[in-house]
Amino acid sequence: MAETAAQAAGILREMGLGGPHACAIVTGTGLGRVAELLEAPIALSFGEIPGFPRPGVTGHGGRLHRGRIAGHSVLVMEGRAHAYERGEAAAMRLPLTVLRTLGAERLLLTNASGSLMPEAGPGSLVLLADHINLSGMNPLIGEDDDARFVPMNAAYDPDLRARLARAAAARGLTLREGVYAWFSGPSFETPAEVRMAGRLGADLVGMSTVPEVILARFLGLPVAAVSVVTNWAAGIAGGAPHHAETKAAARAAADDLAGLIRAFVADLPETAP
Repeated sequence: MAETAAQAAGILREMGLGGPHACAIVTGTGLGRVAELLEAPIALSFGEIPGFPRPGVTGHGGRLHRGRIAGHSVLVMEGRAHAYERGEAAAMRLPLTVLRTLGAERLLLTNASGSLMPEAGPGSLVLLADHINLSGMNPLIGEDDDARFVPMNAAYDPDLRARLARAAAARGLTLREGVYAWFSGPSFETPAEVRMAGRLGADLVGMSTVPEVILARFLGLPVAAVSVVTNWAAGIAGGAPHHAETKAAARAAADDLAGLIRAFVADLPETAP
């Protein structure tokens, strides 16, 4: 993998995607609108980049962008690979390694989720404060040295969370905090599973993000994550989620998310030369 990641990073530098970058952003289902924020963008399809995943889920554009937001250089990965696509929890390891190698100084993840929070229905934005891994998988299984023992307290960087809260306030957006429970998918959760997750302390359920947070911490990247609530979780307020609903609700909330991200990036420190 290391050789492929180095090859990919070399190609991307030749194409003008070298850093440093204030932030790398990964967009979830239906949230590719974030890429439209970029000024002077350069974009390549994942298929042009060695080792990058081929888009396997509708609502994921499958392009890597470089551009500027509020004067800061950023990378936007439009779409992601999910563990459920091939049973690989480390599906995003190579792309995140490449983003880090290209000079990304921070990572912002976005996703679509189901809500257990009465006050955060479809269309809400929720800042992740922590997660619960209910998948039985971990992207670091198979590592053979002590680097695999990654501390996960404060995995969601407190400084980045504070900056996102300030950005939301500046835009007049409501940004609640919550705990995200990762289920492997691809089938949606059952009402009984959702009840269990709630009793364990979860506020949201979804099928992504957690392995990327673990990998980001392994790679030394400060990370934060914002969830767009696209549906009530199964059994909550009559929720019976399906993928078409997820995509439609994500598109409807994309403008709020884009505004939040613009204000967040504008508040980041200048990148090192």
